[in-house]
Amino acid sequence: MVTAIAHLNRAGYSRAVDTTSSRAPSAPRTRLAPVLFALSIAARLAWTYLVPNGANFVDLHVYVGGAGALDHPGTLYSYVYADQTPDFPLPFTYPPFAAVVFYPLHLLPFGLVAFFWQVGIVAALYGVVSLSLRLLGRANARTAMLWTAAGIWTEPLRSTFDYGQINVLLVLAVLYAVYSSRWWVSGLLVGLAAGVKLTPAVSGLYFLGVRRFGAAAFSAVVFAATVAVSIVVVGGQGRYYFTDLLGDAGRIGPIGTSFNQSVRGAISRILGHDAGYGPVVVAILLVAAVLAVLAWRAVDGGTDRLAGIVIVQLFGLLLSPISWTHHWVWLIPLMIWLLHGPLRERRGARILGWGWLVLTLIGLPWLLSFAQPTIWEISRPWYLAWAGLIYPVATLATLTWMAATGRGSGRYRPPSPDPSR
Repeated sequence: MVTAIAHLNRAGYSRAVDTTSSRAPSAPRTRLAPVLFALSIAARLAWTYLVPNGANFVDLHVYVGGAGALDHPGTLYSYVYADQTPDFPLPFTYPPFAAVVFYPLHLLPFGLVAFFWQVGIVAALYGVVSLSLRLLGRANARTAMLWTAAGIWTEPLRSTFDYGQINVLLVLAVLYAVYSSRWWVSGLLVGLAAGVKLTPAVSGLYFLGVRRFGAAAFSAVVFAATVAVSIVVVGGQGRYYFTDLLGDAGRIGPIGTSFNQSVRGAISRILGHDAGYGPVVVAILLVAAVLAVLAWRAVDGGTDRLAGIVIVQLFGLLLSPISWTHHWVWLIPLMIWLLHGPLRERRGARILGWGWLVLTLIGLPWLLSFAQPTIWEISRPWYLAWAGLIYPVATLATLTWMAATGRGSGRYRPPSPDPSR
């Protein structure tokens, strides 16, 4: 499937695809796309159910169990799931609105929920890929199938399947918010996504950057509404989350584990203790902020919407105290932009695009996890600590390339997905 994507990039998209036609041209090898798509899904399900420890769904257990705690007022944030994680009993760390949203799931058999959750992840990933291509004016079903088939086996998606995470659905919501021209749709999607998990809230920076002030304001209003609804339903536990728990990174998980690919996590592993937002971390984040702004201006993030939102989300991943590998689903749209976007013929685009794909298929943070003493011990041998910089360093290199290469490329206006335009 990876070879098919490469061939498609070289042959099938050397010219713009007419998205108004139902018979868009495709490279010969993409005829196998539906077969590869089906085989990849079947292999993922087989891995889950036939391989020992193929998936533990620990985060899905937390979603469902935490939601069920609403039946016992005052217990939401004292709930923990420890059946499969004795060294780290997993608490419910999400906003209270998430428990309200997930509540119906605890009424169903967990096995049924887990199966359809996996199907939903695949469907959401296909939606993420399709929207990414559409934002570039290059919508093509077979291309989307190939990218989905490959994306299933990248590290962000592997951990998403293993843990039963929700990040792909949140990425899909944000991408559709970017795609939609209706301010209320965009604001509604981002506000609801942030109400379920706080990480999508960084998307507000994108709305401000493209001067979509109505969408930015409405997303804040919707988020505030989720807070109000959850406080009404959950009561004191809702207030407790926003007054006492918010910002407590230690409760979310171990800062130093290799699975945390934020700047704070990476520097903590090198220093041997939680670096917090000390001088080194702040200095790197300031550099990242400058590079993000320069990259935005160089590629015209206001016009190239996929590049714009990817830049904002990459900065958010670096900034967050904890960015688990399953938070890095945004690497899929990044790779699509690098290999199918307006700068795909520029020197370095293919190196970065294929480099990210190989890196995520290998899953270096996952490999490093086998060498770390425990998830709680931050200090480790220097070579393991420095290897754990991989995602932040690769992200800074990508932003630097975008800032340097995009400059002088001219104003790019991707074909409109609306045939009437």
